[in-house]
Order: sequence, then structure tokens, then C-alpha cells
Amino acid sequence: MLAAAASKSMADLAREYGLKAEEYALILTRLGREPNAVELGVFSVMWSEHCSYKSSRLHLKTLPTTGPRVICGPGENAGVVDIGDGQACIFKMESHNHPSFIEPYQGASTGVGGIMRDVFTMGARPVALLNALRFGSPEHPKTRRLVAGVVAGIGGYGNCVGVPTVGGETNFDPGYDGNILVNAMCVGVADADKIFYSAAPSAGLPVVYFGSKTGRDGIHGATMASAEFDEDSEDKRPTVQVGDPFAEKLLIEATLELMATGAVAAIQDMGAAGLTSSSVEMAGKGGVGIELNLDAVPQRETGMSAYEMMLSESQERMLAILKPGREPEAYAIFEKWGLDAAVIGATTDTGRIVLRHAGQTVCDLPLGPLSDDAPLYDRPWVESPKRPRLDPADVAPPADWREAVMKLMSCPDMASKRWLWEQYDRHVMADTLADSATAADAGVVRVHGLRKALAMTSDVTPRYVRADAYEGGKQAVAEAWRNLTAVGADPIAVTDNLNFGNPERPEIMGQIVRAIAGMGEACRALDFPVVSGNVSLYNETNGAAIPPTPTVGAVGLIPDYAQAIGYAKMRAGDTLVLIGETHGELGASLYLREGLGADGPGRDAWAPPPVDLAAEKRHGDLVRTLIREGRLHAVHDLSDGGLVGAAAEMALASGVGVELRATSLVHAHAYLFGEDQGRYLLATPDPRGVLERAREAGVRASEAGHVGGEAFASASLFVIALADLRQAHEGWMPAFMDAAAA
Repeated sequence: MLAAAASKSMADLAREYGLKAEEYALILTRLGREPNAVELGVFSVMWSEHCSYKSSRLHLKTLPTTGPRVICGPGENAGVVDIGDGQACIFKMESHNHPSFIEPYQGASTGVGGIMRDVFTMGARPVALLNALRFGSPEHPKTRRLVAGVVAGIGGYGNCVGVPTVGGETNFDPGYDGNILVNAMCVGVADADKIFYSAAPSAGLPVVYFGSKTGRDGIHGATMASAEFDEDSEDKRPTVQVGDPFAEKLLIEATLELMATGAVAAIQDMGAAGLTSSSVEMAGKGGVGIELNLDAVPQRETGMSAYEMMLSESQERMLAILKPGREPEAYAIFEKWGLDAAVIGATTDTGRIVLRHAGQTVCDLPLGPLSDDAPLYDRPWVESPKRPRLDPADVAPPADWREAVMKLMSCPDMASKRWLWEQYDRHVMADTLADSATAADAGVVRVHGLRKALAMTSDVTPRYVRADAYEGGKQAVAEAWRNLTAVGADPIAVTDNLNFGNPERPEIMGQIVRAIAGMGEACRALDFPVVSGNVSLYNETNGAAIPPTPTVGAVGLIPDYAQAIGYAKMRAGDTLVLIGETHGELGASLYLREGLGADGPGRDAWAPPPVDLAAEKRHGDLVRTLIREGRLHAVHDLSDGGLVGAAAEMALASGVGVELRATSLVHAHAYLFGEDQGRYLLATPDPRGVLERAREAGVRASEAGHVGGEAFASASLFVIALADLRQAHEGWMPAFMDAAAA
């Protein structure tokens, strides 16, 4: 009876920890016995979706991950690519969605801290941050508070650490009312021959904990991040970590100094699942074992149990495996930077993780079932029904053109986010060349002391992915490629953050499968490998899933930063040249959603614009050539809002008017608002030369307008004073946030 009761109790606990009944049964089979509570906690976090990728691994393996510049692809803390001169760029994107919804300031700030640790734990100094934010409807009662908290958290952490936030994107959609998305990206630079990895190289090496003390914050954070929300989600605040950016700054400097001594054999930050994931991954990847004495773990609270120490997600902590006899050097560095540190164990040759606490062995597990042999699901999936292309002839032109343009440029997605990015320090470190304030399609950061620069961006259009996950996945990659190209960079590689609902629902799993397939096709066609990433699933509240949001982060290289370009330096007298064909793709467009609203022809019933990857490649290669030949004053890719959106942003950024030409090729509203892909708008003093170069490259190009005056206009359709357009474009966000204080 006692054994049966204990078994039932442990099975109930497994369910509480997020393990399915069949997964608990598998644990019993793998162990040949029942786990104790600590062991069950270890299994629950290592088998969580957040740590094991059990629903997505099969499909992620289809992505291209190698290339001539790739030094390290997926599987480590971050991706590593060669940027020449004996240097490497290390970068990754990761989510902190669930914590940010529950506690927006700490959730967002610790997301920033966590992604920086992924980068510097590989030996890179962080040089830039980006973020991709998705909030619910502006009318939702929680949205203002969430925006304020998330923005304050990102700024509060990044600004204090002293790493510039140079780009990102922010969208609003009712689909995120119950689950906001906070995707953080970090880019760092390291010596290519001094990259540090997490795999323990051998047995008999000391395991050193250093950084902040361990507390009870964040326990079961990884499990919480792998579960849906419900009406009790607010009660999960204890699973949200608390960050300290000043401790992070000390940790960065201590880690990089320790690495410079040559004492480090392997190193891993303590992120999701804390001490559990870091120790399991280091030993598992190295094919060794690990034994820890939890009594030696620095603790900030009294009476902590082994379970609490292993599952705590307290921030600003690292785990290092040192070479023999190097502990005194390490301790001297930790003392210099004021960090707690202790030797808490050693690597072994057992292939097991053994934990001791208060004189007892509280965990003794084989490492295989925790990592390489974790569950792997080929979940059933169905593809969403194909939507027909919307014929622009079936879409009404605006009844009032001026009003339509003003409404488009002041809608939440298109409106200026100045209120937001002014709270971020964008120029600390003194190497930022382009950021959110400088009107460029990507952030640009000079590689310190050299002529080259790194460009970086994050992109996805969720309404496209919702309409067609395959085309939407292609488009996310293609837009990232275009944004890097538009600042003059050679695109190098991709990181991603795949945000979806419950993969156990076949229609959601279908979105995941098809989006990954589309991304893979685009990455192969554009020679744009995926070197790191993150998957965030179960983004649902009471069964309502978020819009599918596979965010793509990307990095490119500008050989000479003097050739970097943006879209803020148009000059009166320039001609606007449109690169790419325009068929008037209005399906899933902002014009359909914002310009026509309820009067539109079923705005969610149509296919998104198709992506021609061969054309993307031709067009981008031409644009980079034109930039480096010095033929252009400004470049902007066309995305949301089509030609009107791009031209209006260029006019506002440059402080000079634009008159767009009419065309007889398609309907005027389709030409101006269509979101056809693979297009760029160029401002040039040499239109004949640009058009001739395009002809030689086999690229469709046409004159689209002229620069000058103080109005934004299009033939006889509309004339809007730049001052009025600016007020509409820049006024929405401050007015929305001011209402939060009212």
C-alpha cells in the first residue's frame, strides 16, 4: 500500500511538473525504478519543450546550417561566423515570452541578460542588442502596462550593462492579447581562434560556479515556458527571475578575463533550468559524467533544498570546467570583480549526474535519457487550407486618398516607435553607425578599430505566416536578407526564434512544419545558413494561440563602413527608382487591414504576396553593387505599406518632399499599397546609370518619383504636407502611452 501510494504521488507530481503520463512511464522504463523528487525535477526541466525541442527537432534538422563562413552552427550557446581579420561574430536570438507577460519588467530585462550570457559564454564581447516585440490590441486593458514594463525592462538592463540596443521591431495584434512575445537578440565579436565551447573535455576536472548567489526565483521557469496560460497565469510570478544588470557587467568582465588566462576547459551559462541544464549539457556533450556537492553552491537564502538549487533560474550565474590546478587564478579574478565563486564538483567517467546534499546522495541519473535520449515527437500535422490570390481589381481604391495614407502611416504597426527606442541607449561603446533613430533598414555597428562593420536585423510578418506558413516563412528570411542588403551589407547567416501555439494541435504543428520548410528553402536559395535559434511553443491562453511568428534575426558584413547607407539622406533633385516588379499584391496587406478595415473584401481570406527567391537574389546583388559604386543617396526595402509606406518613411527621415509617379501597369491603389516582395526604393542623382545597370543585371527597374518640396504627394491622388504626415506618424505612440498615465 505504501509503495502504491508513493507511486501515485510521484505520478501526480510528474503531471504537475508538466510531464505527460506516457513520459513519466518512459522515465520509469529508462531508470528501471521510480525517481525521487529531485530526479523528477531534473527530468521535468530537461524534457520540457523549452530545453529538449521535442516537438520541433525533427523539422529543425532540415534547415541549412553550414557555409563557408560558419564556424559553429546550432547546438552551442550561440552561432559563430567568420568575419575576416581573424575575428568571429557570435550571435543568437531567444524568447522570454511567458515571463514578460506575467511580470513585464523583470521578464524582459532577464531576457536581455540571458541572451547576452549566451554570447559572452562563447568568448565574445557583446557589441549590440536587438529586440522583436509583439503586443496585443492597443484597446486591450493590459497592453499599455505591458508595453511600458517591457520597454523599461529592456532599457533598464541593456543601458546599465552598457551594450547598445540598435534595432528591432514592434507590432500590435489582438492575437497577442493573452501572450505577448519578447524576443531578444545579442551580437558579439571574438577572436576566431579563441571560441569557447560547453562540452566537458575529460574526467577529473574541477567544476566551478561563479557569479551571483542562488535563490528561489525562477524555479520551474523552463517548465512554465513550455505550458499554455490560463486564468491562473498571474499566480506564476514566482517562476519569473529577477535580474541585476550591474552584476551582469561584472560577470562579463570576469568571464572574458578568465578566458584570457587559458584556464577554461569548458564553460556554460546558467539559463533556462539553471544548474540542471548547464551541468547536464556540459557533461552530456563531452561524453563524461559530473558529480556536484550542492552544499558548496553559493546561496542567498537559508534552508534551500537540493531541488530548489538545481531548478532555480537565478540570474547572472556561470558554470566553468577548469583545467587542473588553475583554481587559484580563477579565484583571484572572481575576487577582483566581487563575484561569489566555489568549486562545487568535478567531472567523472561515469556518464551519470550525481548530486550530493547534506551528506546524502539526492540524485543519481544516467545522462543519456536527459539529453540525447530525450523524447522526440513526430507530431501529426495538417496544412492550413490554401487561400486564393486577391485580384487588385476586386479591391476598392480609397474613397479619400489623403485619409487612407494618413491612416496607414499612423496605424500602430506603421507609426513611429520613437517613444519606445528613445528609452534605449543606442550609442554606448561609441561604435553605433545606424540604429532605430538613423532611419536604416538594419542596425550597423563598427567593428572597433577597423573599417568593417556588422549589420543586424530581425524580421517577420505574422499576418503573412498566418495566411500561408510556407510563404510567410520564406518572406521572413527574404526580408531579413533585404534589410541587410539595404544598408550595404553582405548577408552572412541567420538566427531564429520560432514562436507558435500548442504543437499538440495538428493545425498549429502544420504552421510550424510549413514555416520551417519555407525558411529552409529561402536560406538555401540565398546562401544564408541558420547558425542558432530558439523555439517557443505553447503560446496560448485558454486555447487561443498567438499568430504564428517565426522571427528571423540576421547578421551581415559591410567591408568598409564608409559605404553603409540608410534612407534618411535623400536630396532635392534625386530620382526615386523602384527595383522589382509590381503586380499589386494586396492579400494580407496593411492596406486591406487598415485602409479598408471592415469594408475590405475579407481581409483574412487571401494569400500573402509570393516570394520569388531567384529574383530576391538578383535584386539584392544589384542593390549592393549600386551602393558600393556610390550611385545612391538612400535605399529602403519595400515591406509593410508597399511603395507608399517606403516613400513616406524616406521623406520623413530625410525632411524633404516626394512626388510619386502614377503608373498604367496596375490599378493605382495596388501600385501604391501593394506589398509585392523583392523590391527596393532607391534615391539617386543618376537615374539613367541606375536603370542601365539594372537592365544589364536582368532586373526590372522603373522611375517611381522625384524628390523635392515639402509635401508627400502622388500625381492628382493626394498631397499631404510633410508636417501633417509627421504629426500623424509620430503622434500615435506617445498619445497611446500617455493614456496609460491618464
